[in-house]
Amino acid sequence: MIKNEQIWLANTAQGENISIIPKMANRHGLVAGATGTGKTVTLKVMAESFSEMGVPVFMADVKGDIAGMMNPGTDSEDMQKRIERFGLAEAGFSYKGYPVTFWDIFGTKGIQLRTTISEMGPLLLSRILNLNDLQSDILTVIFKIADDNNLLLIDTKDLKAILAYVDANADLFAADYGKMSSASIGVITRALVALESEGGDVFFGEPALNIADWLQLGDGGRGMINILDSSSLINNGKLYSTFLLWMLSELFETLPEVGDMNKPKMVFFFDEAHLLFEDIPKALLDKIEQVVKLIRSKGVGVYFCTQNPRDIPDGVLAQLGNKVEHGLRAYTPAEQKAVRAAADSFRVNPEFDTYQTLLELGTGEAVVSFLQEDGVPGIAQKVNILPPQCSMGTVSDSERDQKIKESLLYSKYANSYDPDSAYEFLVRKGIEEQQAAEEAKQAEEEAKQAEKEAKEAEKQAEKEAKEAAKQAEREEREKAKAAEKEAKEKAKQEEKERKAKQQAMKTVGNSVVGTVGREVGKQVGKNFGKFGKTLGGNVGASLGRGILSTLFKK
Repeated sequence: MIKNEQIWLANTAQGENISIIPKMANRHGLVAGATGTGKTVTLKVMAESFSEMGVPVFMADVKGDIAGMMNPGTDSEDMQKRIERFGLAEAGFSYKGYPVTFWDIFGTKGIQLRTTISEMGPLLLSRILNLNDLQSDILTVIFKIADDNNLLLIDTKDLKAILAYVDANADLFAADYGKMSSASIGVITRALVALESEGGDVFFGEPALNIADWLQLGDGGRGMINILDSSSLINNGKLYSTFLLWMLSELFETLPEVGDMNKPKMVFFFDEAHLLFEDIPKALLDKIEQVVKLIRSKGVGVYFCTQNPRDIPDGVLAQLGNKVEHGLRAYTPAEQKAVRAAADSFRVNPEFDTYQTLLELGTGEAVVSFLQEDGVPGIAQKVNILPPQCSMGTVSDSERDQKIKESLLYSKYANSYDPDSAYEFLVRKGIEEQQAAEEAKQAEEEAKQAEKEAKEAEKQAEKEAKEAAKQAEREEREKAKAAEKEAKEKAKQEEKERKAKQQAMKTVGNSVVGTVGREVGKQVGKNFGKFGKTLGGNVGASLGRGILSTLFKK
């Protein structure tokens, strides 16, 4: 409740009002206590008060009962006793609901809440993926490569695509970015696949949350209470805590410097804060300490809610000026030491033993210390926390669904879309490279084919030349043979003609010589009568032919 322009949170046993000064609310705070001691009621009362002051609030709803803030509380005998005990009726206490907007990373119990891989960044993403130092360094280099090449990393498939591309082209990047082992890239990729199977793929995408949408006011100028359903998300502690750290980083990077204000610009509650710091790398812890230290200059108050103050590292704990510590339990020497440390962090109140009081506090009781006007912590006070004006319980599914769809932001974030980013670019690049490779291969094959055809043409020409030469040689041989044959035929003909002439001359000679010889023989044979004349003629003819034949022989 707001009383005297301050956040009235509790009363002492003597009835003194204990309040947080609004201008000191951005100095952060701690709400601690064992299970069942009343932390959730304290958170609700604080959130109600900030909302009434017009300060937007973010809260994680781990058990589902924060959702009841949308409905007014219900009267009961116990509530009437508390109202009377605190004098709330005179202060204007009434049951009422508060403006709420439900959000859900998985989009089932609230408006779909998304961010992009680029906005999450390598440091926080390494925590979600549970990477070691070497793998985290490689992931940082992958982000640098994406930035240098203007590649948007929107969702997990974008990151997987660039991981695969760098792995396949490691030699191209080694000179500028160093060697990156295929094994380490494989580990990162498998971690991404595991994150997708846990629902992380729906968390990364567009439209991403515009953190300015959490600075809206509700009806009557009251601050909007943004409630993140974490009933499922809490099962993945690293995703839950890293998401909350991302939101804090976004607020820090987005909001302008405002210096000291009369009231916070926004108040951020980290429930189950111990999850933020489990197995946290030093680099990330240093970043958290830096953000917590500096974000108050942006007008943002951060309140960590956990079971034991020792869950918060000293560097962060030192920044928490407003403390509400419910009952702490100490069953072991280590736990007793932790409670002692918590008690020693308060300014001593001589009216009670802070250590013993922390061990004995009942439900709804707490030891508190809030910053004074001068910024100095107040002394420890044992108090009873006021009851909330909203409902203590949860809401039905139909009530939740109606409230979700009533929000003006529902239509803005309901439907996801996939912009042109690293995945699409690398797919196109892969297609273009494949086409270029295919074209080069085709050109090479065509060149080989042309070379083959040229060789075959050369062989064919050579073959034809050889055939032509052989044909010419054959023709020459044929001509030579024909000429030789013709010469032989001519010679033979000439010989035949010569022989024919010889034969003719021989025949004529034989006839002439025979006649001459016969006449000579006859003349000689006249002396021997008619017989002698005939004989002489025949002998003379034969003798003449023989002489002539001898003369005409070759």
